[in-house]
Formats: sequence, C-alpha cells, structure tokens
Amino acid sequence: MKNSTLYQGEIDVEGLLQPETSLELKLLENKAFRQGLFWGKPRYGHPEGKIVFHIREILDNIERLNVTDEIRQQLRTITFAHDTFKYLEAKSDYRKHHAFLARQFMEDYHTESAVLDVIELHDEAYYSWRHLFMYEQPDRGHSRLENLLQRLGPNRQLFYLFFKCDTRTGDKNQAPLHWFEADIPHIDLVDF
Repeated sequence: MKNSTLYQGEIDVEGLLQPETSLELKLLENKAFRQGLFWGKPRYGHPEGKIVFHIREILDNIERLNVTDEIRQQLRTITFAHDTFKYLEAKSDYRKHHAFLARQFMEDYHTESAVLDVIELHDEAYYSWRHLFMYEQPDRGHSRLENLLQRLGPNRQLFYLFFKCDTRTGDKNQAPLHWFEADIPHIDLVDF
C-alpha cells in the first residue's frame, strides 16, 4: 500500500523522486517540505511547473555525471532542498529568500557546510551574471561574484556541478552557465 503522506493528487512523490537515503525519506515526510514540492505553475525557465518535477529533472542530470558516490549524494541533497521553499519566499527580505529558507530548514537535518552553502548560494552565479550582462551593473555583478567565490572556498566544484545540473533543465537561459564555464577559474568542466 502506498504511503499517503507522500502523495498529493495523483503525484507519487516517492516513486517520482526515488529517495535513496533515510534523509531523503525524512524530507519527503515533512509537511512543510512536502508543501513546497507542489508549489509552482509553468513559467519561463520552469515549464515543468511544480518543484517536484524540477527536482526530478536535476536528479536525471546528476545521473549523467561521472562523480564519486559522495559527490552524487551531496548533489542529491542539494537538489531536494534548493527550491522547495519558494512558496514561502518574500523577495524584499533576504532572510525570506527561498535559498536562505532552504538552508535554515536543512540545518536541522544536515550538518555538512559544503552542502548547506551550495543550497543557500545556488542562484548567486545567475544573479551575478544578470547584474553583469542584463542590468549592465558591472560593479554589483563582480562584487556579488567575488562574494560567492569567497564563500564557496574549496567547494567551487560542487557548486559548479549543481549549477550545471540545475541550469540544464526546463527552458532556462544557458548563457549564465556558458559564462561561468568560460570565466571562472579552478573548476573542472563536465559535459552531458
């Protein structure tokens, strides 16, 4: 019999996301987390609509990577959490930005700073690119990028892998990823 706490409507969340660890199962059983999985309507960048479908796309991309089991599991944890709190976001207050909320939530479940940092910072490369190239605010873009790289420290590769897996979903603009791969030093490029 199916676990009703993992369903909403006709979506079998457990079947779709195929949790592999006790952490992933705990996340899917949490009411606030589960609520976030069903947020979203089709929109630019996310024609899939609901977060749960976006997570599935990223998980598929992770499977295309040739990485260690440890990196793969880190990427899966980041993926499960990264956008799940968009439904609570208030764009005018960073403490209510979905990535910050996701990090706060995950601190009760996970202690690895590399994973928590990537969850919190996962959109920062895109925001840096946007300031540099869309808004023509080079000082702000470079400052934001420098802060990102400084915060990531030795976890730049983990961030890049997630950024690539996330950006290669839906109908997202690929220009930020191409820029990151061309201009950011000390990352080992991957292709899939």
